[in-house]
Amino acid sequence: MILTAPLEFIGRNTLSFLAAIGRVTLFAIETLRQLFLPPFYLREFALSLLQIGWLSLPVVGLTAFFTGGALALQIYSGGARFNAEAVVPSIVAIGMTRELGPVLGGLMVAARVASSIAAEIGTMKVTEQIDALVTLSTNPMRYLTVPRVLAATLSVPVLVAVGDAIGIMGGYFVGINRLDFNAAAYLKNTVDFLEFWDIASGMVKGAVFGFIVALMGCYYGMRSGRGAQGVGRATKSAVVASSVLILASNYVLTEVFFTA
Repeated sequence: MILTAPLEFIGRNTLSFLAAIGRVTLFAIETLRQLFLPPFYLREFALSLLQIGWLSLPVVGLTAFFTGGALALQIYSGGARFNAEAVVPSIVAIGMTRELGPVLGGLMVAARVASSIAAEIGTMKVTEQIDALVTLSTNPMRYLTVPRVLAATLSVPVLVAVGDAIGIMGGYFVGINRLDFNAAAYLKNTVDFLEFWDIASGMVKGAVFGFIVALMGCYYGMRSGRGAQGVGRATKSAVVASSVLILASNYVLTEVFFTA
């Protein structure tokens, strides 16, 4: 019995993990199916666009600006060891558009949006508002999940694009004011080395990250336990799951996009 206890623990947790993956996959498939079925709740979609997109812009912009500035300082410091300080503009641009812009933008949106969605839907479940929607012949998935997932999938790529521009601008300000770069030369190097796919790949990542964030928020909100503790646990789980899935999917997408 003592010898088999570790194996039982590993097996039990493995089965629980696989069951959780199955539940999330089925939830995602049902969300995509409901996406194409009427009615379409345009008011909920517009409100979700405002909450997820517009109101997330300040935190994403500030994060990108300071990240771009710090990246310029680090690249300059490292490049100075090899007399390669001139690569600062190009590396800042590529680093922001390919990786740091999408990932940090996705994580900031996850911290702000996944927690908000999970808390909102979890509270609705605790107060039996979701049961009331069913009583009124309204599909909760179609009314609550679809507008938020669609809004996040469409708005996060725009946030990523804006964050990329702000991050590059942060690197530009640091390069001009702290590292003594010529303004025209800095901008020319940025434009010359930046390719269309660098920007497009980041926006594709943003769409995937937005889908993940909203899906996790809705999933854990729908599965929230009763009471304040249940809502708090759902909120925490939504942020953790979103963050981990963003980092994991970022690796997979990078492998697909940039491996020859």
